[in-house]
This record gives sequence, C-alpha cells and structure tokens, in this order.
Amino acid sequence: MISRRTALALPAALAAAPFQGRIPLAVSTYSYWHFRTERYPVEKVIEHAAAMGFDGVEILHRQMADESPAYCAKLKKLAFERGLSFPMLSIHQDFVSPDPAERQKHIDHTVRCLQLAARLGISCVRLNSGRWKTIKSFDDLMKVKGNEPALPGYTDKDAFGWCIDSIQKCLPTCEKEGVMLALENHWGLTTKIESLLTIYKAVNSPWLGVNLDTGNYPGDPYDGIAQLAPHATIVQAKTYYGGGEWYTLDLDYPRIARILRNAGFRGWVSLEMEGKETPETAVAKSYAVLRKALAV
Repeated sequence: MISRRTALALPAALAAAPFQGRIPLAVSTYSYWHFRTERYPVEKVIEHAAAMGFDGVEILHRQMADESPAYCAKLKKLAFERGLSFPMLSIHQDFVSPDPAERQKHIDHTVRCLQLAARLGISCVRLNSGRWKTIKSFDDLMKVKGNEPALPGYTDKDAFGWCIDSIQKCLPTCEKEGVMLALENHWGLTTKIESLLTIYKAVNSPWLGVNLDTGNYPGDPYDGIAQLAPHATIVQAKTYYGGGEWYTLDLDYPRIARILRNAGFRGWVSLEMEGKETPETAVAKSYAVLRKALAV
C-alpha cells in the first residue's frame, strides 16, 4: 500500500503557505437531532440547508430512516436539485475491546457504511476509535471530560493495537469504494490528541484522514486545534446556542479560521450545533458566525 508520505507529498508542499481560497460550509443533520427526541428527518435538513445557503449536508447515519436504495436515491436527488453536496457520513463504531468477535462486528459495520457512503456519493466517513466503557453513562463520561480508565489488566497501548488493526482491515474497502475514513478526536480513546495521532500515524494510509472537532478537548481547545490542523481532512465546528447538551464553550471562530488557514487547511467545515436552542434559529445564527469567520 502507498505510504502516507508518498501519497501526500505534493499536497503537503502546496499547503505550506496559508490557504486563501474559499472553504465550503456544510451542516450536520446532528445539528437538528441530539438523540434525545424523535429523529429529525434528513430531508428537512436538506431543505433548510439549501434555504440558508450551506454548500452541503453531513449525514448522521443513525438519523437516516433506513439504508434502502430508494431512500438513498431520494436523498441524493433532493440534494442535487438544491445544489448541495454530501461531504461526510458520520457513523459510530467501537474498536476498544479485547474480544476479537466484538471488534469484527464493528469492522463489518464500518465496511457496510463505507459501501453505503459510496452509494450516497459521499467521499468520507467519520471514524471513532471507541472507548473502554468503564464509565457506563455517556453523561458521566462528559463530567470527567473523557478521562476514562482502562479495563483491568489492559492499557491504552492494547487499545491502540486493536484500533490500528481494525482500521487497517477497513482500508481495502476504502480503496475499492473511493471513500476515506476520518478519525475524530471524539470522547474515548482519541480524547487525547497524542492518542489520536499515535493511531493515525501508525496506520499511515492515504485512506485515513483526521476529522478535527472544534469542541472535543479536555483542555485548551485552541492548542488541540493547532495540533490537529496540519493533519485535518475535514472539520466539525461546534456551536452551543441555548447552552450545550453536555457542556458549553465560547469558541472564537475567527481565531480558529486563522489556525486552519495557516495550516493550509482547504477542506470542508461542517457545523454541529450542539445547543438546546431550537435548530431553526440556532443553525441560522451558527451559519452567520461561520460564514463570516471563514470569509477570505
């Protein structure tokens, strides 16, 4: 397999100077549904996104009504007619388990979702590392900012190996379908930036990128963003209007935009509005903030 260094040599050289071009802006369907209520239809998100001026819609897999060819065709047609792209399919998986059968279940799920993404015309799938689950409740995990102890008898080093092996088993499907994976700094093993980069660099494949989330940091978000920006394939931009579902950050998006541009980032930025305010108003406010910050 081609090494990351060889595959990305030219883009890295081009990205040496700050990027001054237009950065496309998407909205995640997650912005309209935070798992606590009845699912908000993806079709309605597409309509809202087009009306507000977004360039694309990121689809949360769990928010889809089903995976049928007819439903996928309906979403593709609706987006095409409104001039929208689908930059990413956000899915959930968990490779942090000492049980090979459990890990294989999540590998199979990821492979199926890569195939689904290809059917939807999506070029990137969001990837989670997973977590130890020694803290059972996600709400409780948020209280300790993702600082979760390992299972007795194991260490993070074991989990790195499981994740690296599992991701590598998905890569042939990535190459076959033309769909990337993007590893997110999500709550769990990749809460720590150094852990995410350990996995990312060990896999060393042009089919694995980084999904930089602006809100998922136990410490200073700007330091974390600066560390991940040179590796970022796509960015998820958090806002918290009405107060966050789990926590609230007052993020300086002009500052974040400068960090991204100075690192040569030129990909998609996708809004994840995670506040309690109604999405019909909060997404519009978020759009205005991000459009202004990302303007050339």
